[in-house]
Amino acid sequence: MLDAASWAARLGGESFLAQTLHRSYAVLPGEAADVAGLLSWDDMNTILATQQLEPPRLRLSLDGEMVPQHRYTLPVATRRSVTWHRIQPAELHARLAEGASMVLDSIEKIHPPIGTAAEALERLLGTLVQVNAYASWTEREGFGTHWDDHDVVVVQVHGSKRWKLYGPTRLDPTFRDVESPEEPQGDPVADLVLTAGDVLYVPRGWWHGVTADQGTESLHLSFGLVTHTGADLLIWLIDQLRSHLTLRQDIPRFGSPREQAAFVRELREAMAVELTGPDLVSRWADSVDTTHCGRAVPSLPYVTGLPARAEISVRLTTPRAHLTENQAEGTVTLAAAGTEWDFGEQAAPMLRVLLTGRPATLGSLAATAGLEVKDVASALSQLIEGQAASVVGTAL
Repeated sequence: MLDAASWAARLGGESFLAQTLHRSYAVLPGEAADVAGLLSWDDMNTILATQQLEPPRLRLSLDGEMVPQHRYTLPVATRRSVTWHRIQPAELHARLAEGASMVLDSIEKIHPPIGTAAEALERLLGTLVQVNAYASWTEREGFGTHWDDHDVVVVQVHGSKRWKLYGPTRLDPTFRDVESPEEPQGDPVADLVLTAGDVLYVPRGWWHGVTADQGTESLHLSFGLVTHTGADLLIWLIDQLRSHLTLRQDIPRFGSPREQAAFVRELREAMAVELTGPDLVSRWADSVDTTHCGRAVPSLPYVTGLPARAEISVRLTTPRAHLTENQAEGTVTLAAAGTEWDFGEQAAPMLRVLLTGRPATLGSLAATAGLEVKDVASALSQLIEGQAASVVGTAL
């Protein structure tokens, strides 16, 4: 299973974070056994047959163009006159054999093993992760040579795929930008073939063309890392600055030049004070981590709190929760999903267990902290109510 520790081991740990992330591509060879259980062809067939997947969630692409939906689906009306498009297996097969590539967006939301891996990568890198699945059968490029506005960690699950990588033609391009990158010229900087178990990291802005030209079908997962830029930091900072009267005042559009200049000067001074703070980036990181809602999951059938039953398992659903120990007060604070909870310091050991993201029973958490099961159930009921945790493997 790809948990935070195994992700760190595969990517290279601290050296990846310090030397590779956002800077250059990296190829990390592996074995098929490394990704066993993530996604099988049976899993994919079941998803396609049982989920109502409308474009662009599920789509086929050929030579950089979307394949019309009617060429592989059939509209079906329910008895309540709701129309959806059902996959026609024979037509889907035909389009794929012709060279189309298939992509399924946000597969982590409907396939738990991938959801677990995405959450673990989010815990390691501190950013939201979305996973798309790509399947190809021929040497034709489904999407053409293109660049993405986010970093990707590619995991080859089955078969093999060729990646031709070109350096960026515009440094750090974004979705909202003032210029578009020009297409690359010349030969690729890397021509790689990934086989099952291999991992490839590609920073945003790097052009790439991908084909299944090795005579075998290909299935890979792209773990997309949500981008955080200087513009995002400034937007966050402006929200923090709303405590300053100047940022809440109306712009003196019809004021005198002197009034307008004074207004701008006060804005500049307020911003300058915050920008000179040495801990600005760490404050921003703490804020976005602890206010992110994570991957909230209901805890049915327990709608009025957890019963004090040792066999019930729970887990945090907020991968970027923070735990702070307040030694002077003898308490610990868990911050997650925009809320903070204070507990006695005795709760710290069980909260550290939950911070790993792994499920734990109320009984094991109680033993770890030296608490009664009823006290653990009461504490975790607060986290469930605050959408920072959920029950898993419900025992009835």
